[in-house]
Amino acid sequence: MLNFNWRCISLEALMHKKDLTEFLKTLQILPGEIAAYEKIPAQEAKFGPWPKIDPRLSESLKKLGIEKLYTHQTKAIDLAMANKHLVVVTPTASGKTLCYNIPVIHSILQDQSSRSLYIFPTKALSQDQLAEINAITEGIDVSIATYTYDGDTPPNERSRIRAAGHVVITNPDMLHTAILPHHTKWIKLFENLKYVVIDELHTYKGIFGSHLANVIRRLKRICAFYGSHPTFIFCSATISNPGQLAEGLIEEPVELIAENGAPRAEKHVMIYNPPLINKGLGIRASSISATADIATQAIANGISTIVFTRSRINVELLLTYIREGLKKLRIDENLVSGYRGGYLPKERRKIERNLKSGKILGVVSTNALELGIDIGSLSLAIIHGYPGSISSAWQQIGRAGRRFGHSAAIVVASSGPLDQFIATKPSYFFGGSPELARINPNNLYIYVNHVKCSAFELPFSEDEPFGSTKPKEALEYLAQYDILHKAGSRYFWQSDSFPAQDISLRSATNDNYTIIDITEKHKPKVIGEVDRPSAPMLIHPEAIYFHDGKSYQVTELDTKGLRCYVKGVSVDYYTDADLATRLQVLDIFKEDGHWGLGEVLLSFRPTVYKKIKLMTHENVGYGQIYMDEEEMHTTACWFKLGKEFTDSLNESFLSSGLLGVSHLMRVVAPLFLMCDRGDIRVHHMVRDPFFETPSIYIADNVPGGVGLADGAFALKKKLIDAASEAIYNCPCENGCPACTGALGATMNAKYATIALLDILNTQEGLR
Repeated sequence: MLNFNWRCISLEALMHKKDLTEFLKTLQILPGEIAAYEKIPAQEAKFGPWPKIDPRLSESLKKLGIEKLYTHQTKAIDLAMANKHLVVVTPTASGKTLCYNIPVIHSILQDQSSRSLYIFPTKALSQDQLAEINAITEGIDVSIATYTYDGDTPPNERSRIRAAGHVVITNPDMLHTAILPHHTKWIKLFENLKYVVIDELHTYKGIFGSHLANVIRRLKRICAFYGSHPTFIFCSATISNPGQLAEGLIEEPVELIAENGAPRAEKHVMIYNPPLINKGLGIRASSISATADIATQAIANGISTIVFTRSRINVELLLTYIREGLKKLRIDENLVSGYRGGYLPKERRKIERNLKSGKILGVVSTNALELGIDIGSLSLAIIHGYPGSISSAWQQIGRAGRRFGHSAAIVVASSGPLDQFIATKPSYFFGGSPELARINPNNLYIYVNHVKCSAFELPFSEDEPFGSTKPKEALEYLAQYDILHKAGSRYFWQSDSFPAQDISLRSATNDNYTIIDITEKHKPKVIGEVDRPSAPMLIHPEAIYFHDGKSYQVTELDTKGLRCYVKGVSVDYYTDADLATRLQVLDIFKEDGHWGLGEVLLSFRPTVYKKIKLMTHENVGYGQIYMDEEEMHTTACWFKLGKEFTDSLNESFLSSGLLGVSHLMRVVAPLFLMCDRGDIRVHHMVRDPFFETPSIYIADNVPGGVGLADGAFALKKKLIDAASEAIYNCPCENGCPACTGALGATMNAKYATIALLDILNTQEGLR
């Protein structure tokens, strides 16, 4: 823990609570380094002309205090009313909601048959938007029926929504499984669909975005069948290619609006690097402990605070540490709560309400609260570790100070090389270009599944397009396996199964494990869930599973029934599993010098788990994991080290260098690919059996791939440069967990890693 004595503050001292400005001054004496401190100045509003909308709508907006509109709002409204597809890219709290609510409500006032479909990535966002649109329509003496349609909608309300809903608010999953397959029940919606609103565009990357592009192909196909051609309105946080992403999703031209006219209050942004405790090994004080200490002090001073961290286990660790700190200060520990995937929906809604009302002052979250859910106005955002992309980081920073008053954000750097790269090069963080969002709608696994869903919804003609593609080959394949029946020049559905229910939009598999607490055997209760791909690492037998600050041990993992049984335990450690990976090249798509791109087979299984002590994070034991190996066909790019450079190197040196370069690639690649570390796998071989030379692979961690390997292949020079910069900027002497991974300094890993990076640069230079 940081030796800062915050936990010894007296109650008398807390009687004089610091405001945010005073609190930020106290951070200057933290026992580490303020790597960067930027004050983002306030910005005045820029207003545009009032749009030509129905007078009743104008009057309702003015009653709500909306008498002027920002320039980006007026431009978006004008384009939407001219039936132009558009994407609005402005910061959080810039009033993007009015960009689509105004044209949608105007269209209904002009024509009562007009319908609109709102698509949000989460249920919580849907509930927020229902409240927003109702606030406007309550002031208009015309019936505008607005409903949310999601998994929580009672069955008796669904028929009324289908018949009478002017605005239907849903999520991609419900559109995929409950609306499109039953379009005959939604005839009024599809015959009169005027607008489709897709908010939080930047979240639709990778698998999720590739699936959504195909869902939109199905949606547009059904709309065309009923004679409608809706206008698409997108809203997004800042990414490099919002126009390209929006056009990739709907396969039509899209107008881009990127200039923000909204005012902005002053914001302070700090990057804090915990102190070095072993310079030779490059080991820093725990970033989790530092984050917990800062958050504890902020909440103790009455500063409303949100803490972001990357993983579920870190949410629970931080929640435990902050509550411990508040208890030692004799402050109510329930002032802070956790929030992450795996919590049940009722728990999450309760936490959102408590934040909005001020009943709790702090929340620790994964990126689940990164999106625009209305949780009230928070003063401080603390980000534990770089979240993986500049776009995501600024979304999290924007969660503080959404409405009024100055705010602050503190990025606490972990000891990971990417965090240390940003701590030593803060100009990249503050001035760098946001990342590209990549999708691959024609990924074979994803594409064929959606062609199947679309054939269930409407028969296909032989030469009919599916979006911008010709699905004839996929249709023939499905007919061959008796899923479709070809009669004349048309393909008809003939299988008994309902295809959409077996396809998850958010992962390669639709399966989640249910977590069941059996501490009281006579009274088992469901406490959460874990997606199937994460299960081997998180809920293997004997794993410690945290939920709401409480620890449980996995007693049984039922892989067939997808159930995980846990019981409450009191332990002072958590578990972290290791994964063994094998890779085999199946096909080469393209080559460029020593680099290549192709299809590979990945095989992996968890092997051992470590027991890591709470607070100190030292390794206190390990255990074996006995689970079956899993396989996945995917795409990968690779680079080979030429024999002319490596024949003179001994195997130990090569192994150390390859491990170091692999570690660096694993952490710098997400910077350029706009993906999570878990979206890629990096694998190295000292003696690659396929190429017969040392090789490193960067593979999509998705069946079939979603374009990340292609992106790495295109950005190869940038990846080598970033890896080199990261290791040269690391202050350790011989290698450390930050720059070369867990190998440490004993094998002189830093020298070996730098040598291999130099070889890679030399190879590129010789071409």
